[in-house]
Amino acid sequence: MFITRRVFITALSQTGLAALAGFSPLRAIADAMAQSAYDIAKPVSLPEMALGPANASVTITEYASMTCSHCAAFNANVFPKIKSEYIDTGKVRYVFREFPLDSKAAVASMLARCIAKDDAGKYFAVIDMMFKKLDEWSLPADPLLGFLRLRYPGMSEESVEICLRDQALFDKLSADENFAHKVLQVNATPTFFINAERIKGAISFEEFDKRIKQLLLK
Repeated sequence: MFITRRVFITALSQTGLAALAGFSPLRAIADAMAQSAYDIAKPVSLPEMALGPANASVTITEYASMTCSHCAAFNANVFPKIKSEYIDTGKVRYVFREFPLDSKAAVASMLARCIAKDDAGKYFAVIDMMFKKLDEWSLPADPLLGFLRLRYPGMSEESVEICLRDQALFDKLSADENFAHKVLQVNATPTFFINAERIKGAISFEEFDKRIKQLLLK
C-alpha cells in the first residue's frame, strides 16, 4: 500500500495527527532474488540513516514500516544482537529505510526524521523507542503526538504541523518507497538486503549470523 499526499492529508484531518489503523500483510521468509548491488546501494532521496563503517564488506539494508509488528519484534529481539556482534565491531554497515504501509506509519516516519534531523544515531534511538512502545501509540485514536511530547518536550504543535506539512519531506519519502517497490521489488515489511541477497520477512539472528559470516569469509 502506497501513501499519496491526498490520502495522507485526509487521514490527518480525520484523526487529528493520526492516520489509519495498522496494516499487517502476510510475511514469509523467501529465498533471495539476486538484485543489482548498484540498485540497492543507489543513493535515495532522503539522507541515508546508517550505522557502521561505510566501507564495511557487508551491508544490511532494512525496509520497515513503523506500524509493522514484525518489524518491532525484529527490532527488539534480533537487531540488538546484530548491532553488538557486527555493527559496533565495524564489520557491518546497517541501513534503515522507511517503507510506510499506512499513513500512520508515514506520520511516524516524518516525525522521526524531523526530531533527528540528519543525526543517524538519534534517528535510530527515536525509531527504537517508537517500536518498543508501538502498542501505546498505534491505536486508532492516535496518541502519537502526546507520546512523543513526553520524551521530546520541545515538540510544539507548530513544529509538528510544520513537519507533517513538509511537502519536500513527504515527496522524498514517497519517492524512496516507490523506488523500493518498483526497482527492488519490496512489497512487505520487513524486507532485508544482505549485500545483494533479498530476504522477505523477519528471520532469526542465527540466520543473519550464518549469512554474514559466509560473506565475511569471501
